[in-house]
Amino acid sequence: MRVLLISANTESINMPIIPVGLGAVAASTRDAGHEVELVDLMGVRDTHPVIKAAMEGFRLDVIGISVRNIDDQNIAEPLFFLDQVKGVISECRSSSRAPIVLGGAGYSILPESTLAYLGADMGIQGEGEIAFPALLALIEQGADLSGAAGLYLPGLGLQGKRQFAKNLDLLPLPDPQMWSSAAERDQDLWMPVHTRRGCPMNCSYCSTSNIEGRVIRKRSPKAVVDAIAGYAEAGFKRFFLTDNTFNIPASYAGKFCCMLAERQLDISWRCIVYPGRINETLVKEMARAGCKEVSLGFESGCERILRRMNKKFTPEDVRSASEMLATHGIRRTGFLLLGGPGETEESVQESIAFVDSLGLDAMKITVGIRIYPNTSLAKTALSEGMIRAQDDLLFPKFYLVRGLADWLPELVRQCMAERPNWVT
Repeated sequence: MRVLLISANTESINMPIIPVGLGAVAASTRDAGHEVELVDLMGVRDTHPVIKAAMEGFRLDVIGISVRNIDDQNIAEPLFFLDQVKGVISECRSSSRAPIVLGGAGYSILPESTLAYLGADMGIQGEGEIAFPALLALIEQGADLSGAAGLYLPGLGLQGKRQFAKNLDLLPLPDPQMWSSAAERDQDLWMPVHTRRGCPMNCSYCSTSNIEGRVIRKRSPKAVVDAIAGYAEAGFKRFFLTDNTFNIPASYAGKFCCMLAERQLDISWRCIVYPGRINETLVKEMARAGCKEVSLGFESGCERILRRMNKKFTPEDVRSASEMLATHGIRRTGFLLLGGPGETEESVQESIAFVDSLGLDAMKITVGIRIYPNTSLAKTALSEGMIRAQDDLLFPKFYLVRGLADWLPELVRQCMAERPNWVT
């Protein structure tokens, strides 16, 4: 079959991201014997000529569209990205009758609502490397689609229970040459790498379990290091390890760092660290392996608020992690999520004072927390009347504790004016 895969994300938000997830789906689809064309719309303002060029010259059998982000999670002026995707779908419809299949991280958070809003023919929740080729086989055979794993149909909901790959090493990685020209054009481009999937931490507001599940599943460290070496050979020098909790489990992260350091690649990388599960030995190995920057997602400097968020660390754990990273020359970016359940003026001031005491290199601060389905934050918001049971959370809704709506944004503006390394 002839398949066109489109990464519909045109916004960089924090940084331009190469769609390696869709690249992996492309690899598995090719391995299944199909002809595949991949189009990345990142940074493309006029998508029409790009999509038209990709569709010319042959008859398409299926079009797959990846939805990475629903919105930018900004309470002040939220940007809703699905209208851009709607435009992409409209352009595809104008040139082809091929069925359109949705997928991607953003789609997996709210599969039924996203499918209905975008008006595609079907959508896959979860790991497309397995589900998409299986779906193509059913379409090619003209078979009944009911029961297809992770498949949503308009008005009919989930057809077959989604499946999680237990051994990620069995899933193909995209060919490094697929984006070698991008590396040549932009030496500052970050190549994302996913070493594991799933998160058991169950933070009150987080959507990761909707996307990847709660059980950690890992690629072998050697497979990841080999992939990074391949990308480095293709011209990439900077890597972003996108795992939500790079240091969990610490033994896996340590082994990965040791193997990466042994390869002596001329690269640098950044990752996201869970502050409560890190030690000096691991930080030293991270630095030796080329880690230059860490995101410390501690979200609050108040122990009471951390417990409300179901964080399994304390402010002192954050301080210890920050000091270890600084000692080994690793740049630290902190994150605050202010205004969630239990927040008060006192807890906000405590968090700000705590951040000031850390001497971080950069700080990202957010007022209000985006509410996602199937989270304890959504349950709290419902019980407090901030949302209704019938609300479609596809459209951004935020939790901001009553009484802080006017005071908190103004305080944050003042803080940022006095601290040039703080951003929203």
